[in-house]
Amino acid sequence: MTRLFQKFRAAVLPLTLGALAATGFQPLGLWPVTLACLAGLITLAEHQSGRWRAFLVGWLFGVGHFTVGNGWIATAFTYQANMPAWLGWIAVVLLSLYLAVFPALAAMGAWIAARRWKAAMVPAFTACWIITEWLRSWAFSGFAWNPLGVVTLGGFARPGLAALAPWLGTYALSGLVALLAGQWLFAARAWDKGQNMAAAAYAALPALLFLMPVSGHGEQGSLPYTLVQPDLQQDQINDPRLFEGQFQRIAALSLAHDPKQPRLVLWPESAVPDYLQPGYDPYWYAQTTYAGDPDMARARIGRVIGPNALLLTGAVDLAMDRRRQVTGAWNVITALDGQGTIRGSYAKAHLVPYGEYLPMRDILGPLGLSRLVAGQLDFFAGPGPRTMDFGTYGKAGFQICYEIIFSGQVVDRAHRPDYIFNPSNDGWFGSWGPPQHLAQARLRAIEEGLPVLRATTTGISAVIDADGVVRQHVGRNMAGRLDGMVPPAHAATLFARTGNALPLAWATVLLVIALVARRKPVG
Repeated sequence: MTRLFQKFRAAVLPLTLGALAATGFQPLGLWPVTLACLAGLITLAEHQSGRWRAFLVGWLFGVGHFTVGNGWIATAFTYQANMPAWLGWIAVVLLSLYLAVFPALAAMGAWIAARRWKAAMVPAFTACWIITEWLRSWAFSGFAWNPLGVVTLGGFARPGLAALAPWLGTYALSGLVALLAGQWLFAARAWDKGQNMAAAAYAALPALLFLMPVSGHGEQGSLPYTLVQPDLQQDQINDPRLFEGQFQRIAALSLAHDPKQPRLVLWPESAVPDYLQPGYDPYWYAQTTYAGDPDMARARIGRVIGPNALLLTGAVDLAMDRRRQVTGAWNVITALDGQGTIRGSYAKAHLVPYGEYLPMRDILGPLGLSRLVAGQLDFFAGPGPRTMDFGTYGKAGFQICYEIIFSGQVVDRAHRPDYIFNPSNDGWFGSWGPPQHLAQARLRAIEEGLPVLRATTTGISAVIDADGVVRQHVGRNMAGRLDGMVPPAHAATLFARTGNALPLAWATVLLVIALVARRKPVG
């Protein structure tokens, strides 16, 4: 019984450290807790008797970390009727069991690299964390939500330590967090040895870096915009009886103050219930606001935005086979001018598994599983980042909803845009998901040196400049509009030119440092 209790206690500690480490993410922002818990993980991994024990410690840490950090996913299950809502927390835990493999690999890799040489542990752990976080972003289609580097962001008015992202990339910024956690570990060891001055110096450096008063440049742009947040609640957004009232709400928030002035109008994902493309069977148009006539639907939108405006809005296009039978759908951004003419379209590339499509539908469907987005048609993936040149309205890059979380995968590097438009429906995400989503959009702005314009159904909508400063925003569960000038882009950053080769290069440097440190045993 005593041995069983000891094993239980040994498992609870890394689980607890992982769960507490997630409080450094938004909306809590308790970065000191994250540093302390990460230092605890490094210590636990270092003192294990074998690589697989180090793996287990890292895995338990990850289970706690991702269960708390991704808890908002459970809320999504309350907005659909095909599966019981309680399945949401089971889904969160199951996802965490998988995601925990990545910190487990980091802990095991660090243990192997630093075996018998404690001085190598922190640089080895940091390098392994960078590599495994990068792996998490693309393995099995990738789930990059909440990289550790997010905790470096300051308040809306300042980027904080995240200002280093152009020279590091997000995953190396996460590595910097691990390094600073190592500093606190060194502080604890110095304190144990009675080296109080050294302990104070080690402890103070991370705090000073996190609190440094870095702010943006604040340049003004020249392209006017109107960004709309209509506050379409998730439990109402798919009710056809409410489509017309929802459209009227968006329309009222979009009217021009000066119809003669050219402007960019930005609507969120899920903003338009109409099918805007022509050529579908009348059955599909009959389910929308302007039943049966996509031409009239587009013309009405054109009248709302005015003759000198360009609208970028979330919409849905249908995919058809050669017999013109509908086989699926595309989650798209449609560009529409004041005459109701479609000027371009972008299809979402990073789809949400189980959200927008059901993997292995032939197997999982009969078991009662379904995707969370309403309807039976699976969404198809688009080709990836795209830039469209709209002349007066600038060169626009596009990322729909959670696509914005994938560092290094949001911009067509051969055709750099002037800004990124990120429409989203965050009504699924509870109270923790939207601020986390916004924080990751800020990281994309900083590392790419591009402004990000976020229009969401229920919040948080925001205009983020190229320094990651939130110039304007509309809070959660509020209807509102933002008017201003699109902030200017910076010159292409080092990360914008190199992509994720940059953080991987930093990981290589740290591995070399760890190998050098291996040659200097520390008792």
